[in-house]
Amino acid sequence: MNDPFTLPFRSALVTGASGFIGSALARRLRKQGVRVTGVATRPRPELDRELEWSFGDLSDPGYVAQLLEEREPEVIFHLASYVTGVRDLDAVLPAFHSNLASTVNLLTFAQQRGCRRILLTGSLEEPEGENPVPSSPYAAAKWAGSGYARMFHALYDTPVVTARLFMVYGPDQKDRNKLIPYVIRSFLTGTSPRLSSGVRQVDWIYVDDVVDGYLALATAEGVEGETIDIGSGELHTIREVVEEIGNQMDPGRELQWGSLEDRPMERIRVADLSAAERFGWRPKTPLHEGLANTIDWYRRHPDP
Repeated sequence: MNDPFTLPFRSALVTGASGFIGSALARRLRKQGVRVTGVATRPRPELDRELEWSFGDLSDPGYVAQLLEEREPEVIFHLASYVTGVRDLDAVLPAFHSNLASTVNLLTFAQQRGCRRILLTGSLEEPEGENPVPSSPYAAAKWAGSGYARMFHALYDTPVVTARLFMVYGPDQKDRNKLIPYVIRSFLTGTSPRLSSGVRQVDWIYVDDVVDGYLALATAEGVEGETIDIGSGELHTIREVVEEIGNQMDPGRELQWGSLEDRPMERIRVADLSAAERFGWRPKTPLHEGLANTIDWYRRHPDP
């Protein structure tokens, strides 16, 4: 199948290229003939050897300045992130350095050097409203990063756009403790997953659709300074998702609902697709199909 996107750039920087979404994006860019520099904190055996790599700390201004000077990317996809919804005090500084300081460094030095487009990664956890209160250190850092992006565009005409991602799932999710890989792996090992009440409603979006969204934003006109929702536009409860996995894998298995406490201040938000539809992006993968693809991948790649 031909890729629907024709990319007008030949070099890109992907931070977080060793992660779940970043690795999928890097593969697609490479198939399009783009020279991709992946950024990771350190060398690891499992890194994609077909990528060019740079290793360092994006919260270090000196490293970021040297990185952009040496690699000269036309487009920057900033996906590197400290991703956790925990409310612990210990998460404040890692979230600040990994999610906010890195973003400000990239915006500053990309603006100095000139860049076709900078794509930041926002989150459904970012608060909204008249007196917004972030629900976690992660949410606070992402919210502040989106604010810096709007400021950079307004003051310096920086060609930045933020993709606000909803709950991404799919094959090869690196954090096996996330709900969908955890439940699938539990069924594969014949155990019953421990779960919260399952009543939270979530907008679930398949990883291939997210990659399509990034590529669309990299080429769309007139989106600079905006935050664009990348989600399915539908809400499904955690209970519905887990039961669908169970129906596809092990119907009738007892589920331990309520064995874990619900986290406080969980956001319920559905993606507004109107902005993305302006430049021709819509999700293609229904939830049942995306879950089937994900289940199939984990069956073919059992944990060692």
